[in-house]
Amino acid sequence: MSFYFVWLILSSLTGNPIGAALFMVVAWFVIDRFTFGVLPDPFRFIARRRREWALQHAMRVNPHDRRARLELAQLLVNRKSYARAVDLLKPNLQHGDDDLETLFTMGAACVGAGYTEQGEKLLEHVIEFDDDFRVGEVFLVQGRARLQRKDFAGAKKALETYLTHREGSVQGRVLLASAMVGLGDDANGALMRDAAWREFSQAPRFQRRVERLWAWRAQPLRPVLYGIVVIIVAVVALKTVMPTLAEWSHRMKNGGTYVDPSLQDPDE
Repeated sequence: MSFYFVWLILSSLTGNPIGAALFMVVAWFVIDRFTFGVLPDPFRFIARRRREWALQHAMRVNPHDRRARLELAQLLVNRKSYARAVDLLKPNLQHGDDDLETLFTMGAACVGAGYTEQGEKLLEHVIEFDDDFRVGEVFLVQGRARLQRKDFAGAKKALETYLTHREGSVQGRVLLASAMVGLGDDANGALMRDAAWREFSQAPRFQRRVERLWAWRAQPLRPVLYGIVVIIVAVVALKTVMPTLAEWSHRMKNGGTYVDPSLQDPDE
């Protein structure tokens, strides 16, 4: 309701409801960039899609460009288009590509697309060669996939190993808390969520921006409380400036000269 109220005020002042709505969207986006960070970054999205189009064009020109095929599959995995990534990357493995990047990407795509057995084998193969690959990211992929299929014990094991590689990961702690709760260990799950929030509050600014959504998941009531505070501040501010805005609007309607509404002829 408060946003609707602000839109009504801006519409009456500008005489342009569409412009007022656009202004509010832009203002909300700018505020979100510096505070909550819950809205997706459109610039990053556009950059990734442009890169996808460039890689697709490169593959049309040269269908045997396996490097472009791998990079495009990685982009598809990042946006959870797992089945497409599996189909795209199959030719690379059929041609004998067995580097860790290819095996890891195919493993992540397989477990995401539901080919659990094949994906787990590929990820285990990566671990055998380098258990610190991408600073333990392979264990994070295992943990997420196992959580989704409710293998809480397997997820707990993978995520605990992941946290030995990335001790400061908020995401790892939140997912581990979910695994603990799934195993019936609600008390330690709650403690792990508290630890996730503490880690977030002590993290450097660049890391907080990346893991903010995971921190909200650790303590979901905090963004609600922050939102209530923002609404209260906005309402108080509007009530404070409303008389001034009304006076200014009335002055403009009377050619720049303020006339006390109580002194006007009611027949006018």
